[in-house]
Amino acid sequence: MMSASIISFVLHEIHSLPGPLVYGLVALLVFGETALFVGFVLPGETTVIVAGVVASQGSINIGALCVLVVISSIVGDSVGYAIGHHYGDRLLSLKVLQKHREELDGALAGMQRRGPIYVFFGRFTAFLRAVMPGLAGISRMHYRRFLIANAAGGLIWGVAFSLFGYFGGSQLPKIERYSGWASVAIVATIVFTIVGFDIVRRRARRRRRESASPPESEPRSEPQSEP
Repeated sequence: MMSASIISFVLHEIHSLPGPLVYGLVALLVFGETALFVGFVLPGETTVIVAGVVASQGSINIGALCVLVVISSIVGDSVGYAIGHHYGDRLLSLKVLQKHREELDGALAGMQRRGPIYVFFGRFTAFLRAVMPGLAGISRMHYRRFLIANAAGGLIWGVAFSLFGYFGGSQLPKIERYSGWASVAIVATIVFTIVGFDIVRRRARRRRRESASPPESEPRSEPQSEP
């Protein structure tokens, strides 16, 4: 997470901009987080939260901000996917990624087993959010599968963090400090929901199989021969 002084600086700079430029700056930074790896310098969730605070003060519209953040995150991830797909080896040789090579190798291995799940949940972690689209491209995940998982994660993440800033208002430093826990809570809720539905579905399927299976027939008694 970023220090409170950097957050205050970003907030002050965005406050000094007219509404259209605020939209443009947010779109650029959210897009660049994954498409241009800006996320290693300024995490996208910080920008989104700050923009939410600005919206709470009437400078921009919160609905338009949510739409802008979601679209920018999805498009940025798609560009990151294309870069990973076409320039994977060069991407992994970047110095900023070399120090995380063990994490990247583990993410790539997981991507090959459960790609869409990694894409979706990677959206809620700062480091993975910056590199996951590129890793998806490197692993040659089918783009349609990537897009569905990416859009679902971008929708939840973009709306949630925009509203965090909007309803938090002056509590920005505290919100930013606990936004990582908010990401964990969102992911945990989604995981438990998916697991719960899966358990219910499996039990229903087992009951259907049991009810559809024919009852075991009683063994026939051999007719006794006449003496």
